[in-house]
Amino acid sequence: MARQAVAADDNARGVYDQVLVDITKYVYHYDVQSPRAWTCAKLALLDALGCALETLTESEEARALIGPVVPGTTVPNGFRLPGTPYQLDILKGSFDLGSLIRYLDHNDAYPGAEWGHPSDNIGAILAVADWLSRTARASGQAPLTVEKVLLGLIKAYEIQGCFQIRNAFNQVGLDHTLLVKIASTAVVSWLLDLTENQAMDALSQAWMDSAPLRVFRQSPNTGPRKGWAAGDACMRAVHLAWLTQKGQPGASTVLTTPRWGFYATLFNGREFQLPRPFGSWVIESVFFKIHAVEGHGASAVEAAVEVGEKLMESGLSVEKDITHIHVRTQQAAMIIINKQGPLHNAADRDHCMQYMIAVVLMKGSMIESADYQDKSPWAKDPRVEALRKKIDLVEDPQFTADYHDKKKRSASSGLTVTLYDGTKMDEVLCEYPVGHPWREETTSSVKGKLKKNIEGWYGKGEKAQNILKLEPLREEDFRKMQVCDFVDRFAGE
Repeated sequence: MARQAVAADDNARGVYDQVLVDITKYVYHYDVQSPRAWTCAKLALLDALGCALETLTESEEARALIGPVVPGTTVPNGFRLPGTPYQLDILKGSFDLGSLIRYLDHNDAYPGAEWGHPSDNIGAILAVADWLSRTARASGQAPLTVEKVLLGLIKAYEIQGCFQIRNAFNQVGLDHTLLVKIASTAVVSWLLDLTENQAMDALSQAWMDSAPLRVFRQSPNTGPRKGWAAGDACMRAVHLAWLTQKGQPGASTVLTTPRWGFYATLFNGREFQLPRPFGSWVIESVFFKIHAVEGHGASAVEAAVEVGEKLMESGLSVEKDITHIHVRTQQAAMIIINKQGPLHNAADRDHCMQYMIAVVLMKGSMIESADYQDKSPWAKDPRVEALRKKIDLVEDPQFTADYHDKKKRSASSGLTVTLYDGTKMDEVLCEYPVGHPWREETTSSVKGKLKKNIEGWYGKGEKAQNILKLEPLREEDFRKMQVCDFVDRFAGE
């Protein structure tokens, strides 16, 4: 029986679906007590902005999408887009930042029945918080602090991640950025001081929107939209919260209404399953992407680096001596990044495990964001294409079970190379790639990635060093920073 609940404040319009109530109560009332949650939130925020700068450095395609719709427009007290001179309205600002963070598929991720990227929400949260902060300062009021951004971040991560664990939107053909829109709508409503009823109305609008089809993430239609889909979700979340603030009502039973509701029309009549009450688990357990690979391929490319080293030590050639590479992996990798045939663009290449493995072996080193781009020498290298054809992927049911097991939570892949003389090399297995919360070196690796991304865009001068000073800053001092001062550190000239 679908659950409904009376709205949370005295001006209740009626009965709201329980999911809307639960999300809103969490965002408006949950007190984050976990010190680890705050520490992880700081690292996640900095990592995401580093990813945005990396996109500016590497992707001409993404650079073409950002900036004001009307060239030359500067919005008073608008959001200052990191890495650029642009000062934007919050709709375009949230689209641009969300897209820059996500475009190269290098921002953090969270697994489950649905794989997604909770840092996608930062596009909406930071754009709105910066605008509010600048507007407050201009009117002589106290600007928002970074603490409020981090609190919103923790809660957006939790909402998105908890939905991902047991609800597979991909199984009904919907794109997971629906969850970015849901989480961002809830947090932006809170930032804008909407009432709890208004927040539920805004959330109902987000569910009414549903999600784009997932077709642009899957072969043969994989394309660059997957890079800006999160930015689009951020922009829509901000717009829906704004419309609600201006008096637009929602649909209180958007999920449960027979025939017309979300469950009946788009979710095969099933209700959502949430594994636990909302808290701060997701931000404390998020997977940071150290290497520029789709998350389900992280273990495979790490194993491929070791395979390459073993080949070199044995005096063997990748081109001449390998006849076959057998890959054991999880079900999610089989669905998302198992591709043969032509790869048409960077978005296609970065979602192909065979391409990732082949490039790593041909390079003799880890794959990087630039290796997926059209201008990369690997993109059209016939040796890469020949090696791709020698690689086959199969699901190992135990790997899939371990991936979903909350006590195991591995992301395993194993590579076995067969040589032309029939010799099979020992399998190289990676269960927990670097970036996994259980890998000891993950935090130091994220810091190294941040430094590389900042210096990649700004060089090693004063601007870069001023940004890098944020990472070792005491958490108490970091949280007290005014949002506009924080964002100004990243702004370009």
